[in-house]
Amino acid sequence: MTEAPPEPLEDLAVELRAACAAELDGRPVGHFNDRPWLRAAFLKVPREYFVPDQVWWPFPRDDGLHHVLDRHERPRAWLRGVYRPQASLITQVADGAVRPEDGPTAAPFTSAASCSAVVVDMLHHLDPGPDDVALEIGTGSGYSTALLAQRVRPGNLVSIEIDEQLADRARHRLAGLGLRPTVLAADGEYGHPDRAPYTRIISTAAVREIPQSWLNQAAAGAILLTPLYGPFGHDALVRLVADGEGGGEGRLVTGVSFMKMRGQRAEDRTFEELGWPIVDGPWPAYTDVDYRVTIRAGQQRIRVC
Repeated sequence: MTEAPPEPLEDLAVELRAACAAELDGRPVGHFNDRPWLRAAFLKVPREYFVPDQVWWPFPRDDGLHHVLDRHERPRAWLRGVYRPQASLITQVADGAVRPEDGPTAAPFTSAASCSAVVVDMLHHLDPGPDDVALEIGTGSGYSTALLAQRVRPGNLVSIEIDEQLADRARHRLAGLGLRPTVLAADGEYGHPDRAPYTRIISTAAVREIPQSWLNQAAAGAILLTPLYGPFGHDALVRLVADGEGGGEGRLVTGVSFMKMRGQRAEDRTFEELGWPIVDGPWPAYTDVDYRVTIRAGQQRIRVC
């Protein structure tokens, strides 16, 4: 028996995309604020086109397992999940060793379609322009790449994905929408020096230490945005301004949660060794203090100001 194709849901997708955008409109900072191009891109790019038909739901059930959301079995629930602003849809588990057909799992996530709210907020802080030369680390599904390609000319956009299958799928999906940025299957921790210097660098994988290669490939004044794993129990979004000489300075913007870059999963150094200060008591909230991040001569340092 031939498997029936997924139910067409174009009208519902348009409705849910508009509702998601309306919810993000209510965010008082970041997101669509002062970024009309970003809202227009969000409404234009079909997020569902980039999400696989089978994904793991990020919130475990009572059994402690993450269950599979299947577009063929529950098309409307799948689509609502795609446009739930705070839901990251898990697209890869245990570096691909666990497959969706294996069913519910508690194995570690290794790739995801980040939730709409975080994707939009990161692009807000990156603030790219049409003339920027941009490097994206972690193509994943290709959705964030597609939003970037609405602002940055495809010839100026390079996206790197360490998993070759994910890179191939994202490249194919982007081409299906007429978007042809350079998508490479490589280890993004080393950047891509062939197209440097970059004026915008964004990572969708968390790091414990910002790779020196990224700063070496950044032009003076370039914006570098990445999740940085810290002692808070979650990641922090860092926005740096590069000095063009391998250094940079910036601040922690907000809390986020991302999978770790493969080369930086090991907990082989203390937070103090990674440049974090010693704080008595609970760590202050981002809104209460200014967390300053400085990289000079290959040394990462975070200060509480």
